[in-house]
Amino acid sequence: MPHTTAHHLASFAAKLLGGPLPVGLRTWDGTRAGPADAPTVVLRNRRALRRLLYAPGELGLARAYVTGDLDVEGDLADGFRRIWALTRSGELNRVKVGPREWAEAVRLAARLGVAGLPPKPPAEEARLSGKLHSLLRDRSAIAHHYDLSNAFYQLLLDESMAYSCAYFTSPEQPLEQAQHDKLELICRKLGLRPGMRLLDVGCGWGSLLVHAAKHHGVEAVGITLSAEQLQHIRGRLAQHDLEDRVEVRRQDYRELPDAPFDAVASIEMGEHVGEVNYPAYAATLHRMVKPGGRVLLQQMSRGQVAPGGGAFIERYIAPDMTMRPVGRTIDHLETAGLEVRDVHALREHYVWTVRAWAATLEENWADVVALIGETGARVWRLYLVGGALAFEENRMGVDQVLAARPHSDGTSGMPATREW
Repeated sequence: MPHTTAHHLASFAAKLLGGPLPVGLRTWDGTRAGPADAPTVVLRNRRALRRLLYAPGELGLARAYVTGDLDVEGDLADGFRRIWALTRSGELNRVKVGPREWAEAVRLAARLGVAGLPPKPPAEEARLSGKLHSLLRDRSAIAHHYDLSNAFYQLLLDESMAYSCAYFTSPEQPLEQAQHDKLELICRKLGLRPGMRLLDVGCGWGSLLVHAAKHHGVEAVGITLSAEQLQHIRGRLAQHDLEDRVEVRRQDYRELPDAPFDAVASIEMGEHVGEVNYPAYAATLHRMVKPGGRVLLQQMSRGQVAPGGGAFIERYIAPDMTMRPVGRTIDHLETAGLEVRDVHALREHYVWTVRAWAATLEENWADVVALIGETGARVWRLYLVGGALAFEENRMGVDQVLAARPHSDGTSGMPATREW
């Protein structure tokens, strides 16, 4: 084997993996190793290896990628697929880095001139303080992601500003129509009619509030922890002349008063609640809907491994997020006194949704960089490519769960057959 930087690194990686690298590797000196027909990981400088040395695995790779110390030539999604194929086969799970492997890694680092102090983590990493899921910490966690820039989200999302899984009649359907159809599906499942009162817990940029008020004649209240979202929604309500029918508050779900609504929705907000607080969240949904009323929850799900989404998601995208299998969510809802009536899996729809966002990101790359910087743009590229693949490969799911709060005599108010 040639004695080049790339081949030394590829040889060490192959020892750990018990087989050849699934991707190509090119180093800062221009040398290359690995398969020619695969995406190529490019280590642009020695700092990329230092990031991996001090934070092995997903976090070190993410830090190197978002800073530009590491890049990928070719299809980034294909590179991810090859890595996850090793994981599914069990090969990566068999990798054990013991004292002998660490000693060899240190010797190789010294030989390549990589040794040095740990590089500073990128500023885009979340740095939260305080008790987990306290009111103050939750507000900081939400601000990290959702207060990034309204202008950025307006560029990335469709006109409705829906930042959740859409509902496609076909993969080729335009995202804007699929988001409209998702909002309409939610309203039909909730049985909304003129004059009803709707509560949206975690209302985002107001897509459901505006849709339900305009097309179904409801009065609505939405709550969010995001200052940027609050500002945006108030502007939308004025634009659509809905200020007298829709109220939006910057408020935590734990601060809601006892004022039951005809219907309650919570769209991809439950992931931010945390496992310990989820019973209180489910109890709030039950308390806020009238007997005979309906609750619609749309929420992502995940198995027992990495309930927070993994090191990258937890540090860069959604700190303190917790996902669980959908069955455990149903258990929480029913323990709170709700009767689950329908579960609608939408996993493939999130693949198409995220791919549409990713295409928009790439088409508007220069504008995205101008809004959130090169590092921020690379965070989002990694997030969207990895997210689409996680849903495609069934490592994550997303479901709409429709529940009712029965009357004291057990009647639910639900129709005998589906009306959606």
